[in-house]
Amino acid sequence: MIDLKKELPEIFDEFGDKRRAAFLEVKKVKDKNIPVVGVFCTFFPQELALALGGTCVSLCSTSDETIGDAERDLPKNLCPLIKSSYGFAITNKCPFFYFSDIVIGETTCDGKKKMYELLGKVKPVHVMELPNRNSEMGLKLWKEEIVKCKEVLEEHFGIEITSEAISEAIRIKNRERSAVKDFYSIMKTDELPIMGLDMWHVLNGITFTFDKVSIPEELSKLKEKVLTENKHISGKKRILITGCPIGGATEKVIKAVEDNGGIVVAFENCGGAKAIDTNVDETNPDPYDAIARKYLNIGCACISPNHNRFDLLGRMVNEYKVDGVLEMQLQTCTPYQVEGALVRDFLKEKNIPYMAVETDYGQNDIGQLNTRISAFLEMI
Repeated sequence: MIDLKKELPEIFDEFGDKRRAAFLEVKKVKDKNIPVVGVFCTFFPQELALALGGTCVSLCSTSDETIGDAERDLPKNLCPLIKSSYGFAITNKCPFFYFSDIVIGETTCDGKKKMYELLGKVKPVHVMELPNRNSEMGLKLWKEEIVKCKEVLEEHFGIEITSEAISEAIRIKNRERSAVKDFYSIMKTDELPIMGLDMWHVLNGITFTFDKVSIPEELSKLKEKVLTENKHISGKKRILITGCPIGGATEKVIKAVEDNGGIVVAFENCGGAKAIDTNVDETNPDPYDAIARKYLNIGCACISPNHNRFDLLGRMVNEYKVDGVLEMQLQTCTPYQVEGALVRDFLKEKNIPYMAVETDYGQNDIGQLNTRISAFLEMI
């Protein structure tokens, strides 16, 4: 729980430290024999873990600390997210991986898919086959994969996921998503109450909060505090960040925007709006069909054609009064790099300036990022 009696800068720092704090909390969860599911992607339906009476933890690492360890098995020209995550897992430097009972992967990219084979040597791993097209055939496959994953989890933990449990889990996650969307909507105003990095710390911190039921009330109170007590910021170029998952080392991109006179008003990428734009349809009599439809609509670049990303991006550009879009691409993340040309052309039609920056988890390019992003802001 966040102590709202504290000053806002301290509260934002606490959200920024949520991942580190969760390292300690996950052991307490394990000591209570609560199932812990390790996941790598927003495509995993967290409702399954909740319906078990358990929780899930993100295993995606965002530091270059263990990349050298990973490169003993993985090629150097591989996505830093994959190498970092694998490196932390095999060196036991990631408490989330250590305490996970089972790891659920997904076929969002070839690099991760093959990496899961290596992880399977040290931890039980189940891989969900994600269709690469949002179609009726794709939906049928994805629903089957979700039901199969449910059965794998039931067998692994010896716990039945009842219809009542999955329905309640859907309601809990829907309330959480709605609360997060409501909170980050404060950045739609002309005078902004917080900086983008503070907003990111809240969004990212929420993903490491195990008590999902408490999130809506916490965010409602924090929103009220922000709107009544914090400063109003205006006159800065309003930037939307899209592209690859951001966080940890890549917060340098947010800082480069805000250290050079801009402000990040919206995050369309993973961890931002992409995965929580829509809820699961609670009126659908088949909960697994409803879950499959919701999660398959995530506008990830692994889906082709990726219409939902452009629908969301277009709405956010308008709703957040965006002056420019910055795409953060991780090195060798081919789907987002190729799709970047489509994003550029889409925004050109809307007369919105666009720039892509390619980076990794090192800090050697901070000067270059500042130079390029400063020039982009001046150009707008």
